[in-house]
Amino acid sequence: MNDYKPLDLTIIGAGMIVHDLILPAAYQLQRQGYVKNIAVCGTRVSSLQALKDNTLIKEAFPGQEFTPFPALDSPAGDNQELYKEALAKMAPYQAVIVALPDQLHYEVMMNVLDFDQHVLCVKPLVLKHKHGVEIAQKAKARGLYVGVEYHKRFDRRSLIARKNYLNGDLGKFVIGEAKLIEPYYYRYSNFQNWFTTEFTDPFVYVGCHYVDLVYFITGLKPVEVSVSGVKGKFPNGNEAFMWANGRVRFENGALLSVTDGLGYPDDGAGSNEQGLSMFFEGNEKGAIFKHNDQFRGAEYSFIKGRGPANKLFHYINPDFFQLVPWEGEGYKPIGYGPDSVMANIKCICQIEARADKDLQNAHSVRLEAGDEADRKGLLATPENSYINELVHEAARLSILNDGVMALIEYEPEPQVRLKHA
Repeated sequence: MNDYKPLDLTIIGAGMIVHDLILPAAYQLQRQGYVKNIAVCGTRVSSLQALKDNTLIKEAFPGQEFTPFPALDSPAGDNQELYKEALAKMAPYQAVIVALPDQLHYEVMMNVLDFDQHVLCVKPLVLKHKHGVEIAQKAKARGLYVGVEYHKRFDRRSLIARKNYLNGDLGKFVIGEAKLIEPYYYRYSNFQNWFTTEFTDPFVYVGCHYVDLVYFITGLKPVEVSVSGVKGKFPNGNEAFMWANGRVRFENGALLSVTDGLGYPDDGAGSNEQGLSMFFEGNEKGAIFKHNDQFRGAEYSFIKGRGPANKLFHYINPDFFQLVPWEGEGYKPIGYGPDSVMANIKCICQIEARADKDLQNAHSVRLEAGDEADRKGLLATPENSYINELVHEAARLSILNDGVMALIEYEPEPQVRLKHA
């Protein structure tokens, strides 16, 4: 018997991340036999049609299709709850990916679990720690796996850094800085409708990757967070924090500065600007690692513009996601982005294969298999990434109070409060 069970997959969301990462990863899983039928749920027919018509995906995966919810010939209407119809058509213990704006995750995740489906959610899982606890408890009660798509855990740089730190080769982490500036053209996307001051900010949206990464590498818990923001307006007039700078203190006293924004120049050579530097001390010596993630070592100048910004000159990123020739038909996705998505779905397929071998004890088998993945700590789960929800909560408390320091307290129960409140 195979060590995995092929499963149906439903993707809830049809936005940019589904185009750029999730659907290509799902199609590759389908090629490999891990995934059977694929459905995609969107709130707008136009979004689903754009996904169907995506030229790069069609070239890479000839003949592969997904079932859209709603159907492409459906009249315009309110499709916010239609994903439940797609879930109702699934057998239990299949796979679901939630790829929606951050503030929608909690409600949708709880509903997905009601249908007895394993689920992978794009980061952040939720914006409040108590909601993450509720999701974890509900999943355990039903024998379901919940993954969180912190794909930087699968970057080879991160894996090397984690190994070196855990082996004691770097010493004690003392100070670091991270940066992730996303493209300016994001301001003209659907971000206009949800990336507002009320709900999120650049630190929570992308800075969370690096806070999780430092925790992933070192195991150190954050205890203080201060975030200040710079506001601006989207073309549709909605107000947002376009830039943010955060400072995170960890339990050993170390500090991490994180700068984020929606403002990398569309005329710039890179797809964004990002990187992480960490400094260490030990054995009367200093140590450092520095990840210059914006360069990637590949430069191209084309004869016609490419990508959303229609650039001629590019720093091509070969590490996060690319579609490349392979021994099969079309192209295959490579990079730590698809590696992360595919590893989570493969884990679900393996859990179900084990459950099938012992149907009488399927619930306990599922729990045991999920606990194994959680303990290993490579795949992000609510249990091994819960510090992120506390950081998000503290960051929002801080940025909405002009950068006042917020404390994260773990005992007797995890909570967040302003330092001088």
